[in-house]
Amino acid sequence: MPKLTFELSHTDSGSRARAGKITTDHGVIETPIFMPVGTVASVKAVSQQQLKEDVGAQIILGNTYHLYLRPGLETLEAVGGLHKFNGWDRPILTDSGGFQVFSLSGSRKITEEGVVFQSHIDGSKHLFTPENVMDTQRTIGGDIMMAFDECPPGASEYQYAKKSMELTHRWLDRCLKRFSETNDKYGYTQNLFPIVQGGVHHELRKASCEYISSKDAVGNAIGGLSVGEPTEKMYEICSLCCDHLPKDKPRYLMGVGTPWNILEAIEMGIDMFDCVMPTRNGRNAMLFTANGVINIDNKKWERDFSPIDTTIDCGMSAYYSKSYLRHLLKSKEILGLTIASVHNLAFYLWLVKEARKHIIAGDFVTWKKNVVQQMQQKL
Repeated sequence: MPKLTFELSHTDSGSRARAGKITTDHGVIETPIFMPVGTVASVKAVSQQQLKEDVGAQIILGNTYHLYLRPGLETLEAVGGLHKFNGWDRPILTDSGGFQVFSLSGSRKITEEGVVFQSHIDGSKHLFTPENVMDTQRTIGGDIMMAFDECPPGASEYQYAKKSMELTHRWLDRCLKRFSETNDKYGYTQNLFPIVQGGVHHELRKASCEYISSKDAVGNAIGGLSVGEPTEKMYEICSLCCDHLPKDKPRYLMGVGTPWNILEAIEMGIDMFDCVMPTRNGRNAMLFTANGVINIDNKKWERDFSPIDTTIDCGMSAYYSKSYLRHLLKSKEILGLTIASVHNLAFYLWLVKEARKHIIAGDFVTWKKNVVQQMQQKL
């Protein structure tokens, strides 16, 4: 079966922003793209039908750490993988669990072999290695699988970041070996992306990009950003990585971020994004719109019967009023979490779709400058 392919169709005339097309066995993904995060086989408060019809999602994420613990690999293998389990018939990307293990700093131990960690569910001990993480992702059934990496804190000193990057590179070699020794599961092609690390240190990031590029994978990811470093430093490192990663492969910036973060990174040449922000912020009454950020909790929206947002192509955003959504969230009604989450996800997908249009038209930079100013306003 063919591997994932990437076709670069347009580059913006005034920047490095790109429009392209990723083809997988579960469908085509038009880039730049935002990928909703489905941590435990579900994007929180949003159904798969809503992801398709209201959000326009082309690909979603599954979280290896969480899915490994629950429902567990035996259940996923028995049903035929995550696509069958959750009814999502479009592409799925699985992360490696590296970031979750990083966030469990109080209950994990990193060694050359891998990472020993305690389950947040019952305290039981588990070991993730590059080899078993490849096997786990095969069983979960991702179309795109991520290499196992160590994610150092954003403020890591040079020596720690260097040691961490070198460990990530050794783990990558073990991931690639195991990946090449094992077969695709469930009758479709599974693809592996390496992850660039190196903290905020230019020399390390350049070295990591070169090491990862030498592996000639079908796509590459930039990890270890948006983990506590200043925003300007994140942009600096992201831009440097885009200078040194192959132009003919998709570039995935992991875990970033706000709508304006995404547009800045698109301008640098990033193709793929994921973040929990649209759903998490939505559940906490923050809505992103083309005209600015709304805190729907504020009393000013109590009798605003206008639609949440008519700019984006989302039935829920045009159908329900700000007043009604505020009432639902104040009442702790579950429907409020769904409407807010669907709206924010639809906004993110609308944003990358608009970005793509302006890249193709060649006026991305001008459009981006105007839209970022508008979006960042507090309404």
